Amino acid sequence: MTVLEVLQSTAAYFKKRAVESPRLNAEHLLAHVLGRKRIDLYVDFDRPLAEAELAPLRELVRRRGQGEPLQHLLGTVEFCGRIFLSDKRALIPRPETEELVEMLVSECRLRTGPLRILDVGTGSGVIALSLAAALPEAEVHAIDVSEEALALARDNAARLELTERVQFRRSDLMTSVTEFYDLIAANLPYVPTTDRGTLSREVLRDPELAVFGGAVGDEIIRQLIVAARAHLAPGGLLALEIGLGQYEALAAFLAQQNYHDISQRHDCAGVTRFLLARYG
Repeated sequence: MTVLEVLQSTAAYFKKRAVESPRLNAEHLLAHVLGRKRIDLYVDFDRPLAEAELAPLRELVRRRGQGEPLQHLLGTVEFCGRIFLSDKRALIPRPETEELVEMLVSECRLRTGPLRILDVGTGSGVIALSLAAALPEAEVHAIDVSEEALALARDNAARLELTERVQFRRSDLMTSVTEFYDLIAANLPYVPTTDRGTLSREVLRDPELAVFGGAVGDEIIRQLIVAARAHLAPGGLLALEIGLGQYEALAAFLAQQNYHDISQRHDCAGVTRFLLARYG
């Protein structure tokens, strides 16, 4: 079979198994097996594939058809223009979180003087490491309750040569934190446990600890809102990624906790996805 024939048959297989973007998935997996860039496939459509190339592809296609995330099969994910390791130890980064990072970089560049940043629930480290790379003068710390996630984050730091720039440590929310920060950012679990049946096979492969926030969904975010007050420098910014329909209740809760300058930001789909507030 040629490259084109393999792509066509694989895409058809994925379509039958309700894999989103079947042709794109097929291209990514074939490029991965061949050790090529995806764009290179387009100039090689007529090249026959040997059995030694098809055998590993078949196994990856089988696993993808069963709902294993593409990022886990590839072992990497692109985030804010950088390649990060990605596996079952942490949540797969979403495009919305890229928007959060870009927004925070813009906010931070408006400041003058030293800048201290904390990423709460860092997972694979994409927020902390992306901020550190974009803001070379900032001091960046990152915490997570999961030792497995922290190991992955440290691997990513080494891969991006940012080990000296970001300090990782274990903490259940802010329990092990003693410092003050100008920015506390978090993409914490916000999916209600009652929504489990509506989630895709791929999302259900993420660690439950990183997906479900409680019966309502915003319970862990509320805990952070309370805890962060003692660790924000005067006028410090708390920046949160939140779930659908959670803004109004969380904004009211922030006001009750004496935060000010409370605002919402939308993602590229027009959904209220980010919640910002200052304290002190």
